[in-house]
Amino acid sequence: MCGNSMSQETAAVIFLHGLGDTGHSCADALSTLRLPYVKYTCPHAPRTPATLNMKMAMPSWFDLMGLSPDAPEDKAGIKKAAESIKALIEYEMKNGIPANRIVLGGFSQGGALSLFTALTCPHPLAGTVALCCWLPLPLPGLPPGILRGGLPSAVLTWGLDPASALRSGPAGLDPEGIP
Repeated sequence: MCGNSMSQETAAVIFLHGLGDTGHSCADALSTLRLPYVKYTCPHAPRTPATLNMKMAMPSWFDLMGLSPDAPEDKAGIKKAAESIKALIEYEMKNGIPANRIVLGGFSQGGALSLFTALTCPHPLAGTVALCCWLPLPLPGLPPGILRGGLPSAVLTWGLDPASALRSGPAGLDPEGIP
C-alpha cells in the first residue's frame, strides 16, 4: 500500500489502480494534490490470473473475463474485493476519520470497484471518483442519476460539455460557479 501518513489527518482519499498496475502509480499521480489534512492511500491489488489477459498473473482486484457488456462477471471476486475496500474504510473510521470525510476513487478496474463499493457501502462517503470505468454487477433499482446521502451526484460522459451534462442530467444541477 502506498500513501502518506501524517498525524493531523481529518480526511482520507482511497484510490484504486487499474488492471495490471499498482498503487505506486496512483500515489505518484496524487502527489501533486497533497493537502496536509488528507491521508492518501493507494492499495495494491493481489496478483491473480486475469482471464482477459490469457490468464497471466497480474495485479487485479477481480477477474475480468471480457470487455463486452454481455461478458460474464466475477461476482464472488467483485464482492470479495469490495469487502476488502470496505475494511479500509472501516480502518480509517476507527482511526478517527468519519465516513463523510472519506473519498473513494479509482481508474479503470479500480474505478469500477470504487463505484460498486461506494454504492454498497453502509456508510455515506464524502464522494466517489470513478474514472474510465463501468458499474460491475448492476444494482437493482439504481436510478441513472444517483442520490447518495442527500447530495446529488452526476455521471459525466467523456466528450460532453460538462456544464450541459450537469444542466440536463438526472440530478438537474446548476453549473454556475463551476470553473
